Amino acid sequence: MRIALVSDLHGNEIAVEAVLEQIRHLGVDGVVCLGDVATLGPRPVEVLQRLQELRCPCVLGNHDAFLGRPELIQHYTRAAPVVEAIHWCRSLLTQEQIEWLGGLPAHLELALGGATTLLGYHGSPRSSTDDLLSTTPADELGRMFGGHEAAVMAGGHTHIQMLRQHRGTLVVNPGSVGLPFREYVGGGPPEILDHAEYAVVTATAGSISVDLRRVELAVATLRASLERSDLPLASMLLQQYRA
Repeated sequence: MRIALVSDLHGNEIAVEAVLEQIRHLGVDGVVCLGDVATLGPRPVEVLQRLQELRCPCVLGNHDAFLGRPELIQHYTRAAPVVEAIHWCRSLLTQEQIEWLGGLPAHLELALGGATTLLGYHGSPRSSTDDLLSTTPADELGRMFGGHEAAVMAGGHTHIQMLRQHRGTLVVNPGSVGLPFREYVGGGPPEILDHAEYAVVTATAGSISVDLRRVELAVATLRASLERSDLPLASMLLQQYRA
């Protein structure tokens, strides 16, 4: 069983298509999306439609929840460009699309064969806004998991690729497809890397492996997409993606 994990697509159609193209060549058995589908990028409608076409399991990210419940944003950030970008995205989606995103489950369990399972979530099983890092103390990580158990625990949210072992469990963050960060920012301004990120989990009889992957992007094409968009974050992103 080979499962591709994608997370934090953030409306970046160029990155999504680059990742899906590589995934197609790998011949995986399925794709799991770990949330934050549409906001912050120039092509939210197209990315959401692409995800729905895949019919893959998907969990609720904090940004997905913000679209249906804008009052939640103030509890997460007051950064004006981010707030404006979320409202801009909301204005482009239909009510049906917003409700689809808002109705996604907080976490999901996937069988990898035999008794081996994968638990998917966004920040942690406890909260979509938990920052689960390689440096998170083990006891705090245990509290985040809240009694959930699986051979592989997989989530996104921090935009940082990560693989660690926690008391026998593999904990993986596939990174961000749409906005991978150079380092953890804790709510501050990020430095965005010019590639896309995802992961592949492979489970065979008595064996599990996790492969963190990066995909090169056509930066000129991505810049052209941003230049055509009235996304409030477009000018900031253009400064990050230099040709």
